Amino acid sequence: MDNRVIIGGQWGDEGKGKIVDALGEGVDWVIRYQGGANAGHTIMRGDEKIVLHLVPSGLLREGVKGYLGNGMVIDPWALRDEILSLEEIGIKVRDRMFVSAAAHLLLPYHKRIDEAGESQLKRKSIGTTGRGIGPCYGDKVARTGLRVGDLLQPNENLERMVIEKVLEANERLSALYDAEPLPASGIAQELVVLAKTLGPMIVDGYEALAGVRRGTESALFEGAQGTLLDIDHGSYPFVTSSNATVGGAMTGTGLPPRCLGEIYGIFKAYCTRVGNGPFPSELLAEEGEDLRRLGGEFGATTGRARRCGWFDLVAARYSVDLNGMTGVVITKLDVLDGMSVIKAATAYEYEGTERMTFPARAGDLERCKTVYREFQGWEKPTTGCRSLTDLPARARQYLEFLEQELGTHIIGVSVGRGRDEMIWTPEGIST
Repeated sequence: MDNRVIIGGQWGDEGKGKIVDALGEGVDWVIRYQGGANAGHTIMRGDEKIVLHLVPSGLLREGVKGYLGNGMVIDPWALRDEILSLEEIGIKVRDRMFVSAAAHLLLPYHKRIDEAGESQLKRKSIGTTGRGIGPCYGDKVARTGLRVGDLLQPNENLERMVIEKVLEANERLSALYDAEPLPASGIAQELVVLAKTLGPMIVDGYEALAGVRRGTESALFEGAQGTLLDIDHGSYPFVTSSNATVGGAMTGTGLPPRCLGEIYGIFKAYCTRVGNGPFPSELLAEEGEDLRRLGGEFGATTGRARRCGWFDLVAARYSVDLNGMTGVVITKLDVLDGMSVIKAATAYEYEGTERMTFPARAGDLERCKTVYREFQGWEKPTTGCRSLTDLPARARQYLEFLEQELGTHIIGVSVGRGRDEMIWTPEGIST
């Protein structure tokens, strides 16, 4: 079984889209299992930049089927627009994209509640994308949400259900946030129209993925966000609202552990974070701005500037261990090409003592200071490198150090934005 799970190893934005696109050739399914349109996966197809939010990145490969799992929250308006934009550039979607009937519908009132709630929190805000993700997952857990399968109901039933939900949300918006009401009837009518477009894609996930379960079809599982943003295992409350760790691949698809295969973590050669929350290795002022500029570190979903810092090995080791990663990919190595000095955090200093483990509480993480190991930069271009022997000696030494500290093979290194700008190292860096 040639299955793989792609997981963000840091705070998200590690370049998972490119790796899924690269590994997606020849697989039967590419499966998104959690999150929603708060994800932003960027793929370069030649000189063409394609940003995806819901559609799996692997769908850019011909013959691959895409699946949006039950662990996702799906904005049907955003999904329609994304499908249309891909079809406009010649990528067929509707005949090979499938959506779990058990995924939850994200509706306009979820976005309004998200925005109003963040605004009310002010300086204590989490820094969400404002896409309604948290409120939609909240409805899921409260068992009050609508699911994608509800789009298959007769029009009058669907319209009535949506009107009731919007009116309930309007009462909440008025009582809690003094916000203007949303047009219940208009939203319901729009969703009835959308149901006609999306209806043919809606499937029973257990049946649709039967081949993966039997081992007769291969799957590439595409995660969104990153391990340190996991709702249970990340820096709570400054996290996303879903399980971005390996467990999400099972609960978000209904597939058993034996179907997961290899588990690959994606890490940048440095670190970034979007939104609020503790970030021990963050670089501030000019240093952080330089790294942001060199890496083009602006969110694919929101356009917000990402906070930038050095590679955090304490957090990375936690991520590798937590997910049982069988290999990792290092992205954006080329961003460090011009730097004379490069650092990696090897430990934390916490209340006067050295700490090697990632703390469970965000408040403790906030009080951690980083202990760095310093490397002399290679100050040579890596973009044209396609093998380990092509790399500058100091770049390889940096990668060897990361591999040793992470305790698992580095199976690939990205040295540019293009599909072919990769060094594949299945046996690891140090062999």
